[in-house]
Amino acid sequence: MSSIKILQLNAWSGRIKDGLSKFIADGNYDVVCLQEAVWSENDVGFIDLFMDSVDKIKAVGGFDYETRVSMYGIQVLDGSTRIERGNAVLSKIPFKNIEEIQLVKDYHIADSPENFHDVISYHRWPAQKITLENGLTILNYHGYWLKDPLGDETSVECMRRVADMIKNEPGPVVMCGDLNVTTEAPAMRELDFLTDLTAINNVKTTLRNIRFKKDVACDHILVTPGLKYHDFKVINATVSDHQALTVTIDLN
Repeated sequence: MSSIKILQLNAWSGRIKDGLSKFIADGNYDVVCLQEAVWSENDVGFIDLFMDSVDKIKAVGGFDYETRVSMYGIQVLDGSTRIERGNAVLSKIPFKNIEEIQLVKDYHIADSPENFHDVISYHRWPAQKITLENGLTILNYHGYWLKDPLGDETSVECMRRVADMIKNEPGPVVMCGDLNVTTEAPAMRELDFLTDLTAINNVKTTLRNIRFKKDVACDHILVTPGLKYHDFKVINATVSDHQALTVTIDLN
């Protein structure tokens, strides 16, 4: 039997420099699902001076495989450097297949202070599906955000499209994400064919209440019913404004 240790974490733009990458490396995870991760396609050295990028986390954590998808870009240093912010999956297990979909809005680049707010407020919401060489499918999604953790009709429609990516998977599935909605939200009913570990473990909040002043359990790990798992934990690490979730999956 093989075991796969998985981490779910909103990376908070990697702003806890060195701390985020060390936390992930120390955890010895096999697969890491990140939201609000950052990287630069053209100047890796610059971004690593100020924050922990996907490239830094990959190197420090010893991950050989990764895939990333940007939600929006920001041009800095008079346009010579572009920082991307989005989702990433890092793995020590080879990938067999990668798919992604874009939900709701479009990709834009903030190239001036005047359009920065509009870009970060109206960016696209992508979802990633990765099938590992061992047959496990990983779904990584940063949920459509509203102030109300119960979401709205758009939240439901986005989640329905994400659910459609994995409903007919022949093998086991693990879905991770800062889904931006609580278990009680109508959008989560689209995922009732999975077991929500956040819900069944009665997790009250996955926020660290650095910026938010109420308890909201918006981060989730969901698994195929009957899939063997153990050591589900919520970790209040000082590396993000969200808490980290981790679980170990056993495959036959």
